Amino acid sequence: MFEAFSLPFFQRGLIEILILAIPAGLIGSWVVLRGLAFFSHAIGTAAFPGLVIADGIGFSPALGAFGAAGLFAGLTAILGRARRASTDSATALVLVGCLALGVILASDVFGSTASVDTLLFGSLLSIGPTDIWLAVGAAALAVFGTYLLGSRWLARGFDETSAVRVGAGSIWLDAALLLAVAVTVTASLNAVGALLVSVLIVVPAATVRLFARRITTQLAFSVLLVAAQGTFGFWLSFQTDAPPGATIAAISGATFAVGLGFRQLRGRGRRSAAVAAVILSAGIIAGCGSSGSGGDQLKVVATTTQVGDFVSQVGGDEVEVTTILKPNTDPHDYEPRPSDVKAVADADLVFRSGGHLDDWADSLVSDSGSSAKVVDLSQDLPVELEGGEHDHDHAHEEEHGAEEEHVESDHGEEGHDHEEIDPHWWLDPVNVEAATRKIDVELSEADRESASYFGKRANAFESEISSLDRKIEKCMSGIPASERKIVTDHDAFGYFTHRYGIETVGTVIPALTTQAQPSAGDLAELEEEIREEKVKAVFPEESVSPALAEAVSRDTGASTEYTLFGDTLGPEGSGAETWVTMMKSNADNLSLGMTGGKKSCFGSNS
Repeated sequence: MFEAFSLPFFQRGLIEILILAIPAGLIGSWVVLRGLAFFSHAIGTAAFPGLVIADGIGFSPALGAFGAAGLFAGLTAILGRARRASTDSATALVLVGCLALGVILASDVFGSTASVDTLLFGSLLSIGPTDIWLAVGAAALAVFGTYLLGSRWLARGFDETSAVRVGAGSIWLDAALLLAVAVTVTASLNAVGALLVSVLIVVPAATVRLFARRITTQLAFSVLLVAAQGTFGFWLSFQTDAPPGATIAAISGATFAVGLGFRQLRGRGRRSAAVAAVILSAGIIAGCGSSGSGGDQLKVVATTTQVGDFVSQVGGDEVEVTTILKPNTDPHDYEPRPSDVKAVADADLVFRSGGHLDDWADSLVSDSGSSAKVVDLSQDLPVELEGGEHDHDHAHEEEHGAEEEHVESDHGEEGHDHEEIDPHWWLDPVNVEAATRKIDVELSEADRESASYFGKRANAFESEISSLDRKIEKCMSGIPASERKIVTDHDAFGYFTHRYGIETVGTVIPALTTQAQPSAGDLAELEEEIREEKVKAVFPEESVSPALAEAVSRDTGASTEYTLFGDTLGPEGSGAETWVTMMKSNADNLSLGMTGGKKSCFGSNS
């Protein structure tokens, strides 16, 4: 039941939340007393452009977030001093500007990545020394600010006219408080994220405010409540395998609701019943945690569904595979769960797909304290394409004459340092064969007694891959070149189109990640190309919202009837649960879409 407290990653997260309780409780109290709850939430959200810039340029996310938060606080303070501008309206005005800037930077300048998403939603599972020291700094600032300026902040909040008379009406006092809020928000980003930051700063202090009548009581109990809710919520997230930030938010919200209910109740009997119900509910939830199973199998973690399938094909019954990403989910939205960190901590081997699809893998391993060997299957593949490289004029070599096909950038061997390599390598069977051999080698080294077993399974899987490759090639080559033209959701199918001589006219989302957004000009240009090239189908992806693809379809008349599996395999019952069935499904739907529903490769969708 208390296994979590013995795990290194849990201990670091717990230390973080206990330290953050000090600035969150103290500054949160001033936020509530001064009516700045909206501001504290907005400042976390407004840090978004700073996160994007930091991620795009490659410097500290905390510095980027603090810079944006500090700028937001300063602009809000200045606009709030205007006679006709209230604090709330000034906050909303600056917030809209910051969000718009963040979206533009993410989509058109840098291209958003999973690391930005992580900072928006946070994770107590990935706390490092820098996060802890930042929390210590925020705690020190909150303590000194409360000691030196607390009485003036209080006076300014209750009676602005009297505050001016006693020297507490200076704009610098407001600026100091807003700066303290910005520092506290910045320190909390990696723990709960920008979008849930009010969970630590506002809600606990508001709960205490329901009962506290003295400022010292408000401050002290706010700190204690943040610590208690954070600890219990973090532990409960481990027991239920839920995201820590969201779990703490639920606990915090439930506590406030119970507190508000107590204020409305008058009879002691009814209060006792409410307390008993809350305790009973918490006990039932806590009892839902499950314990892992043991065994002598080699423990392997795979980051993506495709890699999980490859490892299972080779490892068979001798390997216990834990796949982190789930079928038909977008890997760009991944948030680690407690079970993920625990699985990595216990693993003998970790196989990752590589590239930005699972660039969180290395930090997940280090945060878990695991000694597992990390194997990047994207390294040294026979075929590598740069992002956005569709090879429009490249037909597939006759009879697969170039098995070791390697597409380099204009920079030669060193080009990979300048151009992003497309991470969707598994859509070329030649790469999957190479990855299978690498998996066989790594599993055999880790478990030498089962080496021959792994070898036989790897050989059988390679034969299946080769057979599938030949059938898809025959099917695609039977479609006239003038019809082998497609539009997909995002740049995920370059390896498939390059392998089988298909031209990608364009993508709805012009990026390797689904987190980017197209501009109106991008869509207008794409629609014009669809008309000019007489493209028959736009292919939405199963794990991506089809809204944009359907909008393009309405404007151009191209069909969106046939969907593809790009970043992940499909769920149970989808007909794309394995890599082989996914490739068959994609080949079928591409063939049907390009021929207007006339031809299917395997007959499954005809």
